[in-house]
Amino acid sequence: MNIGIDKLSFYVPNLYLDMTDLANARDTDPMKFHVGIGQDQMAVNPVSQDIITFGANAAAAILSQADKEQIDMVIVGTESGYDSSKAAAVIIHHLLDIQPFARSFEIKEACYGATAAIKMATDYVRSHPERKVLVVASDLSRYGLHSDGEPTQGAGAVALLISKDPRVLVLEDDSVFFTNDIYDFWRPVYEEFPLVDGPLSNETYLQSFATVWAQHKKQTGLTLEDYAALCFHIPYTKIGKKALLSIAEETDEKTLERLMAQYEESITYSRRVGNLYTGSLYLGLISLLENSSSLEAGSKIGLFSYGSGAVSEFFSGYLVEGYQNQLHSVEHQELLDNRKQLSIEDYENVFSESLPNDGQSVSFADPVPYSIEKAENHIRYYRTDN
Repeated sequence: MNIGIDKLSFYVPNLYLDMTDLANARDTDPMKFHVGIGQDQMAVNPVSQDIITFGANAAAAILSQADKEQIDMVIVGTESGYDSSKAAAVIIHHLLDIQPFARSFEIKEACYGATAAIKMATDYVRSHPERKVLVVASDLSRYGLHSDGEPTQGAGAVALLISKDPRVLVLEDDSVFFTNDIYDFWRPVYEEFPLVDGPLSNETYLQSFATVWAQHKKQTGLTLEDYAALCFHIPYTKIGKKALLSIAEETDEKTLERLMAQYEESITYSRRVGNLYTGSLYLGLISLLENSSSLEAGSKIGLFSYGSGAVSEFFSGYLVEGYQNQLHSVEHQELLDNRKQLSIEDYENVFSESLPNDGQSVSFADPVPYSIEKAENHIRYYRTDN
């Protein structure tokens, strides 16, 4: 039985900051951001939008009424949950009016959570082939104003519908996963922003990729020549390129050139969005599918997932005939193009806004289909299109 991604889409908030403006404001050479880390723009969220509204907007773009009747699970991968008990998936399930006899829960392991969700979803569909699972990867990547991590922030969500006979990507049963107890990036419950050891994080990312890639080759016999493209978790777009180049000696120049060209297509959207944490790998997959002109049915795609702390996984899938018909290229391009550019002053003001933490009431008039309508008595109430 073929199981995999039947539909997929992403959503980012309607505000962004140009990285040249950020570099100038922080007395930094803009090329350090545009070339050094590979970022051109950074998504910024207003206080009236959060991981729930991101996820609901991303999923609403792909779900039909029939899908909502067939979905048995809603799983949210996130490391940005605002409630330590109630899962964002429960609220998204309600906002999207998905049939009530469903499981809804969150998975957390830094940026790896959505991959764990997809694997769980795949196993469920294998046992229940007439049912579907909605996986949402939704996050706010925030390191703080003037912090070292500030240029690698971002916000948004990716939604994926997992089913049998998928119309986009069939997932192979060839995963290799690896766990290593490392403190490269973590956020204790009492900290507003994560604690980061940047050099160790980069080193661990690259070592984790080398480890699962080597084991995957050993177990499957597959080499770089077997792949049409490789997609990576991309907290910033330069790091995936470093990972790919780290195994460049394993293939010929023509194959490497082909894979590097596809990698550039896979980071087109991320260069304009920034870090989506759990959604970064899958934003890269969408970017690849919607910007590459050389992929075709049967093309094999490798995917490297990484979550600090650290858990990593390498797995693969192949494209289905007519996969292009399930993409939302025009809508995604319009979403990115129609955002409002913020000045540094406006960005810093928006970044510093927060919902009341004392239960006081506040209301919003955000026109986004799914957004926070008000917060009152420590509860967020959401505007919907239902």
